[in-house]
Amino acid sequence: MTAPVFVVDSARLTAAAPGSLVRLDGAEGRHAVAVKRLEPGEQVTLTDGQGLGVLGTVAALHGKDALDVEVAELRTEPAPGPRITVVQALPKGDRGELAVETMTEVGVDAVVPWAAARCITQWKGDRGAKALAKWRATAREAGKQSRRLRFPEVADPVTTRQLLPLLAAADFAAVLHEEGAEPLATAELPTGGELVLVVGPEGGISPEELAAFAEAGARPYRLGASVLRTSTAGVAAGALLLGRTGRWS
Repeated sequence: MTAPVFVVDSARLTAAAPGSLVRLDGAEGRHAVAVKRLEPGEQVTLTDGQGLGVLGTVAALHGKDALDVEVAELRTEPAPGPRITVVQALPKGDRGELAVETMTEVGVDAVVPWAAARCITQWKGDRGAKALAKWRATAREAGKQSRRLRFPEVADPVTTRQLLPLLAAADFAAVLHEEGAEPLATAELPTGGELVLVVGPEGGISPEELAAFAEAGARPYRLGASVLRTSTAGVAAGALLLGRTGRWS
């Protein structure tokens, strides 16, 4: 079994060297000591979630909320290429968190919450801030669970108009749509740069949005014969691109 992952600030990892000690405290330290019940000698991985990490062993416990890790190896996870961003329309209930969790485990690099015209859910005021915080916390926890050193970025929510520059700047932009003329599985992909996938809401993407996306250079593509939920389409499409671009090889 691979070592569990805990998050520490970048400064502590930047100063780490083989044989040195790194303190894990705060909420992560309490989780390691009180929940995981780690003991001296057990292996752990520490990361800042931005690609920097260390593999080490628990050297000593400090009460119920802190421990020291003796560094055995420094690790880095370079920024991947091509970078895969999923624009996720806001789903109902907790399906947004499910989408973020599974896309993180698959290996997606960024998630952009999108307030599509036909979204039933609307992020406004405190409710929107809390929902965004949940998505970000979900990405962090899923990144730890999947043993990633580089967690996906969850951007601020965007409107359709705010989304257009991202699509125009992408090296490849695809709108997942059941009526797409070409399957995503055969689309010509760049070897690097930014790949952007747009996932619509339960009510579908409006004709006006499809037209705006087309002007920005984002074409509609289909995944397969079945129609997927908005919370699973990004996972399936992201996995397809990760395989086709060689990132899973």
